[in-house]
Amino acid sequence: MNPIIWSLLLTSLMTSTAITMSSTHWLLAWFGLELNTLSILPAIMKSHHPRAAEAATKYFLIQVTAATVILLASITNAWQTGHWTITHATPTTTLLTTMAIMLKLGAAPVYMWYPHVLQGTTTNTALFISTWQKFAPLSLLYMTYNHLNHTTMLLLGLMSTLIGGWAGLNQTQTRTILAFSSIAHMGWLITALTLNPSLTTLTMLTYTLTTIATFMPLATTAKTMTDIGTLWPLSPMALTTTMVALMSLGGLPPLTGFMPKWLILKELSSAGLFPIATLLLLSSLPSLYFYIRLAYLTMLTTPPQTTNTEHKWRLKTNQLKHTPLMITTSTLLLPLTMTIYTTT
Repeated sequence: MNPIIWSLLLTSLMTSTAITMSSTHWLLAWFGLELNTLSILPAIMKSHHPRAAEAATKYFLIQVTAATVILLASITNAWQTGHWTITHATPTTTLLTTMAIMLKLGAAPVYMWYPHVLQGTTTNTALFISTWQKFAPLSLLYMTYNHLNHTTMLLLGLMSTLIGGWAGLNQTQTRTILAFSSIAHMGWLITALTLNPSLTTLTMLTYTLTTIATFMPLATTAKTMTDIGTLWPLSPMALTTTMVALMSLGGLPPLTGFMPKWLILKELSSAGLFPIATLLLLSSLPSLYFYIRLAYLTMLTTPPQTTNTEHKWRLKTNQLKHTPLMITTSTLLLPLTMTIYTTT
């Protein structure tokens, strides 16, 4: 695709997200969401494959449906209250916008479109949908925080973590694993939003950082678990550090990904919600299992060798320059938990 077109699309994406995050008027927020949807569609269809066309169609229909529900909720809110301010919402408006945002985020129980869309796109586009595209809908949840039904949000969060863990157990495609990983993390994010908005910011930043650090090194050649196993002769160090970042994404304790789960469980325990905390902790075990299975098949089994040498002949590396910094940050930030938590 032409670099000028790419620049235009990226500018439109960033502008639309900024419009939604900074607006206090329902129509302006809806406009930002619609612009955001229209800007990502060319990136989804970039490969000109029938699966990409199917993914773009599904994504368009789902996002337009969610935006229409948000527009209906905003009109209902203006009819009942006489103004269009996002922070002043009626219970009906809050319920409609919550379900629409769950649909946009791909959280349970309206998650079925999400793995199919990610599987039909390239890994870089799937990574973009799983990270940047979450910011605008989450900002609307931030602004309606005082009107949210906490019981409903906790149940939605628990359902997302359970479905994201269980449904990802039998997957072999890396983009599908990324999709169910995102669904499970959305559950933790919704739970954090119920407890503390600043904790939600930390959780989203940590999830974005670890997801980028994990899947950027695998973006070009690794479409399945078998493909990842054959990457060892190309760059053993890059693959090893990527698998460590994958453990951080799963929330293994010594690594950065454990930070938000630790703080969320602390907040739930402080609020006396011990059953929810226990179920959330248990629901993270299936997710951690398929991360560890991926690392096991990659690092502890012998990949097929195409040459007689230990490593393939490499004239240059395909890794981006910021990949080592991203991986280091996604694994070593746990000692700075209190400093980061107080500044977010």
